[in-house]
Amino acid sequence: MKVLITGLWICAVTILSCYGAVTWGGNLFAKKAEPYLEGLQYQKLAPINIPMVTEGKVQGYVIAVLVFTADARLMHTLPVPPNAFVVDEAFRQIYGDATIDFRKLARYDINKRLAEIRAKVNERLGADVVKDVLVDELNFVAKREVRS
Repeated sequence: MKVLITGLWICAVTILSCYGAVTWGGNLFAKKAEPYLEGLQYQKLAPINIPMVTEGKVQGYVIAVLVFTADARLMHTLPVPPNAFVVDEAFRQIYGDATIDFRKLARYDINKRLAEIRAKVNERLGADVVKDVLVDELNFVAKREVRS
């Protein structure tokens, strides 16, 4: 009889300890959701090679490396990342600017151009996602210096 009661006691303690482990200890190994930090996100773009055409001939290439900051919360809700839009708009702005002539160098209002890029990208995205566009590098390589 003692052996039977001891066996039942062991079974009851085992069942209750398993139940307690599953009920109270089940969340010990669950992945904890980390709080999402909102703010600005920094994105560096790949170099852009923009041909400079004057009088129907390629004079050289502008090589630009741009960086933009964007609202991190909005970046994660967009179906398409804004990187391609920033690259496209920078290419359009620089390629289409007839005032740039590297044969006659003059000061260039880069702040105005960067503000236009930011405004156009935000307009295309339909939200104020891109907060600032920055220049990491900006170089001009004349056609005669390009190796084929």
